[in-house]
Amino acid sequence: MVDHVFTDLTLAALYDRLNPWRPGDDFYLGLVLQARSVLDIGCGTGQLLRRARAEGHRGRLMGLDPAPAMLVQARRARPDVEWVLGDMRTRLWDGEFDLVVMTGHAFQELVEDEEIRHCLGGARAALGDGGRFVFETRNPAARPWERWTPDRVYEITAEDGRPVRVWHEVQGDGLVDGRVRFTETYDGDAWPDPQVCHSSLRFLDEESLEGFLAEAGLRVVEQYGDWGRGPVTPASPEIITVARAA
Repeated sequence: MVDHVFTDLTLAALYDRLNPWRPGDDFYLGLVLQARSVLDIGCGTGQLLRRARAEGHRGRLMGLDPAPAMLVQARRARPDVEWVLGDMRTRLWDGEFDLVVMTGHAFQELVEDEEIRHCLGGARAALGDGGRFVFETRNPAARPWERWTPDRVYEITAEDGRPVRVWHEVQGDGLVDGRVRFTETYDGDAWPDPQVCHSSLRFLDEESLEGFLAEAGLRVVEQYGDWGRGPVTPASPEIITVARAA
């Protein structure tokens, strides 16, 4: 599924239905429950931190997201978590967290080099001694964008019971300069016309990821190609990275 920032309240209310709990969420939940303090960058509706609190996490949980509509959903569901509007430039970070995560391929929404540098620099600053930064990106070698075609229609049900159809379409020639531009279209009775969201994602291979991390003072300590912790291969769907301070 393709992810991007939801700014519309109606679309934000559909986010969790479009992105139900999956093995990747179980992977991150295990890490969160073992950490005393957690920062979730690009938390969206806060599904991960909400679940962690519900399962008994008693430490500090902070979700950070640039989309107000997403945080409206998060705050309604769980006011006992810190929900912060913005990105890693919103505040100064000072080694406050044992664990920093970016889930749901949120890292790929950083399409420019400077965006990546600001985010990684902030993540490094937010980590306390021995802390870990964990995130995933889609593996460009597996060419996932080739499956983002209008004939693959997903149907979900809104809170009011009405069906919503969703599909994706890549724009241009697919991967260009490490970026893929695409549209995500929503069609249902909630809107007079289909709602079309335009987005771009950045695809980085292992070597490029390691270079950006090293520049930010982070080093890769583990890397997996799937949520079962298998190795990264050309066919792996993910590049799941665990990093610590260099």
